Amino acid sequence: MSFTWFVGTRYLRAPQKQAFISLITFLATAGIAVGVMALIVVIAVMTGFESELQNRILGIESHVLVMRYGESVADIESTVAKIESIDGVLSATPFIYTQVMLRSPHGVTGAVLKALDPSRPGPPIYVGKDIPLTDALSDAAPDAPAGKGPGLVIGRVTAERLKVAVGDPVYLISPLGKGGAANQMPTVERFSVAGIFETGMNEYDGAMSFVRLDVAQRMLQMPGQASGLEVRIADIYQAKQIAEAIVARIGFPFWARDWMQMNRNLFSMLRLQKTVMFIILTLIVLVAAFNIASALIMMVMEKTRDIAILKTIGATNRHIRRIFVFKGLVIGCLGTAIGGVLGFILCSILKKYPFIKLPGDVYFLTTLPVSLQFFDVLTIGLSTVVICFLATLYPAASASALDPVEGIRYG
Repeated sequence: MSFTWFVGTRYLRAPQKQAFISLITFLATAGIAVGVMALIVVIAVMTGFESELQNRILGIESHVLVMRYGESVADIESTVAKIESIDGVLSATPFIYTQVMLRSPHGVTGAVLKALDPSRPGPPIYVGKDIPLTDALSDAAPDAPAGKGPGLVIGRVTAERLKVAVGDPVYLISPLGKGGAANQMPTVERFSVAGIFETGMNEYDGAMSFVRLDVAQRMLQMPGQASGLEVRIADIYQAKQIAEAIVARIGFPFWARDWMQMNRNLFSMLRLQKTVMFIILTLIVLVAAFNIASALIMMVMEKTRDIAILKTIGATNRHIRRIFVFKGLVIGCLGTAIGGVLGFILCSILKKYPFIKLPGDVYFLTTLPVSLQFFDVLTIGLSTVVICFLATLYPAASASALDPVEGIRYG
């Protein structure tokens, strides 16, 4: 056992002559623990929000969106074949995207109509509990059987606004009607509710509606055409590179945007909030670090005679500095370990028992999402230890600068 380790451990175990110093040491350890616990829980919740939002957005929107400048996509099959031949691309699905009005006998609301080909892979949206959206669209007849209109799949919030259920009639009004630009009349067509989906995000459940691609092509007079292509890829973090490869393969006038570009502002805001919360909650650790410095300074004053005797028997300034740095780091590491354990326990409780409820009309979730990442915990732990280490430098330097003669005379 080294000299500094031996003396440092004795100083940690030995009772202080002044109980006030022990109280400050306890408060410093508790402050570090509370700060680390708060940091872990808050960062885990912020990470959970970002991860859950990303999963839900990518469950509805495409990984890469491909469209043409100023016109629709006419050569669908050849374009799909070119895109799906690129490494990393799972599927390319044509779609039609337009704004419409939905009207029922009980209400009216605006909606974004999205038409998909049910024979191709679609977004992982489920109608009811276990019916994929593509299956619901496949079962929806493209023509009006027995006086009923084509099938329309709407969101839960839209269904509540229109006060309709599966099988009820809904009238769809599109501004892209028949006739020329001067005498164009809106298109009104009767549909039947073929299914109701729920994603958990009111922005989608109250805005999106789905029909078959052939129905939308007939209604909007776009035979054999699509507004664009939705591309899904194997690695979502390679979306930018694959988008560039798609444009290079199919050429102008096509353009492509990846999911990170389409949601850049939202995810940038979440990352900024996470960084700001980390900085704010680090102030708790900083205050506790000041308590560590105060406890060490008072201990230096108490141990003046001990320090002087150590120097007279051969201890160097480096030895004295190491003794007090060691004690401060032990306090900091102990508080960090306790805070880490408490934070992990609290995160586990929040994840297993989601007793904190969130309003669904304000947030896209009804419970707090928790995602504890190893890198976040490591960053918090290392940052805390570094702050505690910096707090020990001044007291340790003051102790090492003590004159042994003056220490023995006045200690």
